[in-house]
Amino acid sequence: MIINILLGFTVIALPLTIGAVVRALWLRYRVTNRRISVTGGWQGRDRTDIIYSEIAQLRKVPRGIGLWGDIVVILKDGSRLELRAMPQFREIYDYIGEKVSAKTGKPLDSVKA
Repeated sequence: MIINILLGFTVIALPLTIGAVVRALWLRYRVTNRRISVTGGWQGRDRTDIIYSEIAQLRKVPRGIGLWGDIVVILKDGSRLELRAMPQFREIYDYIGEKVSAKTGKPLDSVKA
């Protein structure tokens, strides 16, 4: 986000900077021991809750220099939920993987891709 702010001083990168700042202000991820909760939309009115037993697979994508990244949660019905620009995404990815493995009874290697 700091890089986007620095590049935001140029006219070319200004719309990308505004988009990144708005997403950072409006989008909230909450990972608890029971569920993953995503709150966003206009003034936080949209909310999505995912319980660990509904998750079929997890994927991670590092961004930038690896300090933040995206986590893709694939549900049993085939739908996907993208958790974008998460700091400490490796630790969160491992935590979610352990919880899914414990709730579904699948081995950890089959949950994480």
